[in-house]
Amino acid sequence: MPRDRMKVLAFQGSPRIEGNTDILLKETLKPVHESGHDIRLFKLNSMNIKPCQDCGGCDKTGKCIINDDIDEIYDAIREADRIILASPIFFFGVSAQAKIMIDRCQAFWCEKYLLNKPIPEGRYGRKGLLLLVGGMKKEVGIQCAEATAKAFFRTVSVSEHETLSFTGVDAKGAILEHPTALKETYEAGKRLVAIQSG
Repeated sequence: MPRDRMKVLAFQGSPRIEGNTDILLKETLKPVHESGHDIRLFKLNSMNIKPCQDCGGCDKTGKCIINDDIDEIYDAIREADRIILASPIFFFGVSAQAKIMIDRCQAFWCEKYLLNKPIPEGRYGRKGLLLLVGGMKKEVGIQCAEATAKAFFRTVSVSEHETLSFTGVDAKGAILEHPTALKETYEAGKRLVAIQSG
């Protein structure tokens, strides 16, 4: 086990088991696992998370008044050194599963911007990785999804993130035919947990 064990949080935002998003995320997590870091994986489609009700309940406390599976996610986000968000592109954006989770992070937004209590940077700083894959070849889907993810990362005190995106990939498992996707995601996983010397 490494002396410097990071807590790596990963969100699988696709409803499709063993689909392209799932394959990319698993490849990204391989070097993280090989390096002995702690991984916490949430498969959002199987979780009970209600959409944000825009009720204002978190405005003064920074705490959501809805109690469901998001409570477990809140704790994991606070503890994480690295956060990976993996999602397919649906209608030029992240999946509904990913968006529900992101919207419920309004509680963190209130905590950070209204109460001036951002999540601390931690020992390693907080970095992120965004994995996107979609059937359409137009870049607008990537741009819109990344804008949403960037707002999420910023809200949970992830000041920098890398984005890997793959377009024109639609059929289940088609990412396996991409000439560089698996190598790119594996290397991205290595970079994510690399310890900067000096």
